Amino acid sequence: MEQIEGQKVTENIYYCPDGKYRWIYELNMLKNPVILMTIWKIFGILILVQIVLSFLLEVFEGNISTWFTEYLLTPGFLIVPGILFTLSLISYVIIGFIYGWQYIVLFEMDHHGVYHIQMPKQFEKAQGLAWLTAMAGLATGNFTTAGSGILAASKNTSSTNFEFVRKVIKEKNFHCIKVNELMEKNQIYAADEDFEFVWEFITQQCTKAKIIG
Repeated sequence: MEQIEGQKVTENIYYCPDGKYRWIYELNMLKNPVILMTIWKIFGILILVQIVLSFLLEVFEGNISTWFTEYLLTPGFLIVPGILFTLSLISYVIIGFIYGWQYIVLFEMDHHGVYHIQMPKQFEKAQGLAWLTAMAGLATGNFTTAGSGILAASKNTSSTNFEFVRKVIKEKNFHCIKVNELMEKNQIYAADEDFEFVWEFITQQCTKAKIIG
């Protein structure tokens, strides 16, 4: 995919002189539940592991005949899932208040991989857009210093190497593209006007991955 340095390729995505595509996505945690659904999926896996371990233990002890009636089909079985569900919901509300219900992410993407960089609460989207414009060569100023300051203020960074991606999942209704490696999972967000560009770019690079969407 040939691009000219300094080009704005979509409404919100810039192609910068260092060969990286950059954009900022502001996820409204009240309207888009994709993060909450990810949390529930993790807890669901934990519950499934608990059930499997309990079943294997009963098989080992020779009590498999009573396992269904005395464990799986009893009200007590719902206690642990209920507690985990409640805790996850409370945690999400607390995190939402801390973030002001806005999860702001800076993405950096090239032919090798993509970085998901979570920005701090005090970060303003206008500040990031000004930096992106400078990085793309569409404005003047010392953008290297400004960029270093923004990245230094970031809280968490997730990276994905396209070579090792095994599954790419499109969830356009949630503005989300999931890129899953064997041991690492990443979620890439893009607005409607940018989504297809990001999806096509990622799927073209992930030649070894199963594409779902």
